[in-house]
Amino acid sequence: MSPTALGPAEQYFNGYTLMNAQGVYEGQRSVNNDQRVFILTRTAFPGIQRYGAASWSGDIAARFDEMERQIPAGLNMSLSGLPYWTTDIGGFFVEDKYDRPAPTGEALKEWRELNTRWYQYGAFCPLFRAHGQFPYREVFNIAEEGSEEYNSMLYYNRLRYRLMPYIYSLAGQTYHHDYTIMRALVMDFPDDIAVRNIGDQFMFGPSLLVNPVYHYKARQRRLYLPAGSSWYDYYSGKQLTGGRFIEADAPLGRIPLYIQEGSIVPTGSALQYTGEKPADTLTLFVYGGRDAQFSLYEDERINYQYEKGKFSEIPINYNEATKQLTIGDRAGDFPGMLTNRVFRMVYINKQKPKAFNPDSAADKTVQYNGKAQTIQL
Repeated sequence: MSPTALGPAEQYFNGYTLMNAQGVYEGQRSVNNDQRVFILTRTAFPGIQRYGAASWSGDIAARFDEMERQIPAGLNMSLSGLPYWTTDIGGFFVEDKYDRPAPTGEALKEWRELNTRWYQYGAFCPLFRAHGQFPYREVFNIAEEGSEEYNSMLYYNRLRYRLMPYIYSLAGQTYHHDYTIMRALVMDFPDDIAVRNIGDQFMFGPSLLVNPVYHYKARQRRLYLPAGSSWYDYYSGKQLTGGRFIEADAPLGRIPLYIQEGSIVPTGSALQYTGEKPADTLTLFVYGGRDAQFSLYEDERINYQYEKGKFSEIPINYNEATKQLTIGDRAGDFPGMLTNRVFRMVYINKQKPKAFNPDSAADKTVQYNGKAQTIQL
């Protein structure tokens, strides 16, 4: 390839996408600065994140080996400083083994399992989206209602919405404090040499350890629990010690998920879309074992007022020694902010294992009006 004005084309060719995103972003803000710009681009270049751009991996194939390659690809994007990345869940191109327009027979069975596993993984990517050529990609077009595949895709779809207070707070951290939502294990466990070459596990924020399954008919997978922490099984609440490899169960309907001790994970109501209901009732999952903290971030969600300081943060801290949770004074405000809400607390420790279920009974419930409260768990 010919050299560019910046230097060798193989090094700077993708610089075009940076200029393209800049033009769209600045042009859109010049005519409508009250609505956030979002650009989905299949190529990226350092700095593109400042123009409201997210990258996806393009028109990839609907195959398990292709899904496997997406996991380290996304982690490498995050490590390079580009926080928003995604894939076509299920792969874009469907390669039918029998040369028909859509999979049939064993190929259809494999395709359904592929979509199921990809949904499970995609629910923990910075952006969660399905896309592809025929056959149609709605959950009800992939698998029959009531089937294990259908129920699994529906479960992780709903979980994504329940986790929105957690995810949006991470997005706030990404803008205000240069955080990264999808995190290679080396980012959070730099002293653990065992994680340095692990490219198929990652942290989703500070708390969730995600372990995708990317082989057809696999019902277990080997994974590593990082050292220096204990880990709670997401589905049972059982505590496991870190610093070791384990063989984890991975039935078709779920992937292995673990939550780091010393975590606070806020969840919201069941939603069909993000603006359906006000976030007036939140459930805080508090995982004991050591001190924990989380900052609940909120703003208007649709405009750029946050650039002018129009946002709020509620600090939440757990003290392991006293078994107390403190919901601190709210800092900041913005138009339309909820001034009163309910916090439900679900407390999990080694002696009290509980599954992660936002609809489970609360251990404590408090009314919050922006002033600090301390709750004994």
